[in-house]
Amino acid sequence: MPSRTKALFRSDAYLSACEGTVTAITDDGGIVLDRTIFYATSGGQPGDSGMLTRADASTVTIATTVTGATKDEIVHVPAEGSVLPEVGETLTLAIDWDRRHALMRMHTACHLLSVVCPFPITGAAVGESESRVDFDMAETVDKAEVTAALMEMVGADHPVYAQWINEAELAANPGLVKSKNVRPPAGAGRIRLVCIGEDAAIDSQPCGGTHVAATGEIGPIHIGKIEKKGRENRRFRIRFGPPPQ
Repeated sequence: MPSRTKALFRSDAYLSACEGTVTAITDDGGIVLDRTIFYATSGGQPGDSGMLTRADASTVTIATTVTGATKDEIVHVPAEGSVLPEVGETLTLAIDWDRRHALMRMHTACHLLSVVCPFPITGAAVGESESRVDFDMAETVDKAEVTAALMEMVGADHPVYAQWINEAELAANPGLVKSKNVRPPAGAGRIRLVCIGEDAAIDSQPCGGTHVAATGEIGPIHIGKIEKKGRENRRFRIRFGPPPQ
């Protein structure tokens, strides 16, 4: 029977360490705990890496984190050759914070891009230094203008926060879902919205990822490239830093 992991990052993305107890070791050597701060690969955001420390101070390096048999089971994938802990052990968890924070900043920037380009999203991948978002759009846009619009929202330092709605509320507001091909899983009972701006004035959309607390924390970003991936598909590449001169 799949284990259920309490995902602490859903309520506080800034937690960088905690304790957790091993509840299972999967057939392929993945470590499942009762609670975790490690985000599992989903929605275009890669899973966290980091370290698990045992009571004897020995460590297990975690290469990535994925979901298991269900979305509620979070599996910590150890680096090759690691000595696995025993079920029932209590470990100290620590994520690679610098990497996580970069992903949080990038993921939030992707949300801002979906505001600047209000078209259905056909794909996305969040990275530590560059991300991509694909839109179902035929128009040609100027990357400098998109960059300027993004940086205006970054500079305004809008609050970013989560709130929950039920499935009936989502059904009554279908425009909240920006992805063309993927919808929030049905049957969960409630859906997590990531909101930007006071009273979600800038944006609100279903998302289970991790984000910064205010847009100003994203820092300088720019659109490095806009690629044509079909008659009605455009791929935007977001990069950290100011545009190259």
